[in-house]
Amino acid sequence: MLTEYREHVEERTKAGLPPLPLTPDQTRAVCDLLRHPPDGEGEFLLSLLRERVAPGVDPAARVKADFLAAIAKGGASSPVLDRHKAVQLLGTLYGGYNVPTLIELLDDADLGKDAVAALSRTILIFDAFETVWKKAQGGSANADQVISAWAAGDWFTSKEETPDAIEAVVFKVDGEINTDDFSPAGHAPTRPDIPLHAQSMGETRFPGGNEAIAAMRAAGQRVAFVGDVIGTGSSRKSACNSLIWHIGEDIPFIPNKRRGGLILGGVIAPIFFNTAEDSGALPIQCDVTNLETGQTIVVRPQAGRIEDASGALLAEFEIKPLALLDEYRAGGRVPLIIGKDLTARARAAKGLGAADLFIPTPEVSREGVGFSLAQKLVGRACGKDGVYPGASCLPEMTTVGSQDTTGPMTADEIKELACLSFQTPLFMQSFCHTAAYPTEIDKKTHATLPGFMSGLGGVSLRPGDGVIHTWLNRMILPNTVGTGGDSHTRFPIGLSFPAGSGLVAFA
Repeated sequence: MLTEYREHVEERTKAGLPPLPLTPDQTRAVCDLLRHPPDGEGEFLLSLLRERVAPGVDPAARVKADFLAAIAKGGASSPVLDRHKAVQLLGTLYGGYNVPTLIELLDDADLGKDAVAALSRTILIFDAFETVWKKAQGGSANADQVISAWAAGDWFTSKEETPDAIEAVVFKVDGEINTDDFSPAGHAPTRPDIPLHAQSMGETRFPGGNEAIAAMRAAGQRVAFVGDVIGTGSSRKSACNSLIWHIGEDIPFIPNKRRGGLILGGVIAPIFFNTAEDSGALPIQCDVTNLETGQTIVVRPQAGRIEDASGALLAEFEIKPLALLDEYRAGGRVPLIIGKDLTARARAAKGLGAADLFIPTPEVSREGVGFSLAQKLVGRACGKDGVYPGASCLPEMTTVGSQDTTGPMTADEIKELACLSFQTPLFMQSFCHTAAYPTEIDKKTHATLPGFMSGLGGVSLRPGDGVIHTWLNRMILPNTVGTGGDSHTRFPIGLSFPAGSGLVAFA
């Protein structure tokens, strides 16, 4: 296994790529080898287990979680991995298969504090919250400490605050850059392999740009991607994935994915802006006239200013939405929403008031102004009479649609969110974009994606059954709200929010 893996690493390195995440079989082999490591291979094997296994509910994560649980409980052993280290590594899986073991270990006299530390900063808990709360009510001091940590927002306060000043060097593309420029449709089959797909970014729109950005990064500089108009066109999470692969930062314990990055646009298309938020980036709309490639700038998020290296004003901006800086600190909009909900549940359980950790979202009201039909529909999905423009709300999605060119990425996002079952009444996966002329990668998707989606409680169509929009429009319930992974998803008797695959997974 190690010989084959090192050959794979060499092959990918020649192509300028990191190795792929470990498969379940490779992960199983690593775990087996860790029991009795070959001479000199122990630390390398441990690094593979720590850094090259996808988190959440990826099948490889299950293998990793089971092995670490066995080490922690004494059912297995390794000369390079003791019980305490095993619990610490369980905490890096973000949620899913690791959670039951960590909750069980709260009762362990030797490992209880390690389990507390791991759970305190885990937010992908979902229904397991009730299990921890019952333990706390039953007198478990460790469980009560976890609830208190969630209530205090340790998952958020442990992260660095958004800095007052961000220094970066500009890479600018004049004119309009659409999502096909970031993620060319001709390279659609490679989209789930983010580093590989990112190599095609800008190949016709700004050729040589990737190499220019890489040179800036190699010089130790943060890069601000700047454009007059950014992200128009199809709702492709892959477009954001590619851009952030070049300008973002590695995510601890998540292989081949990055977050963060500074995006400055005269106009940033709404869906792309949302997808950048979800990816932990900092998208800012501002006048970019005075910004040029190679220029060193200082972005001051709190002050709403962009300055040159001497402090001279280049542009001013307003942070929108207000929660954007919290989203950036939390690693994305979705982690912030999930984490804030967990903190609210913990505080309510302990009889505490609302947390003052987060940027407050003001209520929006208009005296004497009624609601449009769309505002009523969104309001109904939020348990309200309606919502006004500019309000922040979390409507219940009754219908969610996924299509095949983005479906594999949606599946990856679902795994990363540690989702074990869908909570929306209808999740539907179609195969309309690749049915007629499937590539070899498409054929693999046709064989594997239906079982994954249906296993979580979704409905999977077959290749040739028809178009995602036709099926959603047949099945949607009147006057409800939904979303779909296609920029032209529309519900004629309801309301839709077209979205990238990350937001579709969250819905």
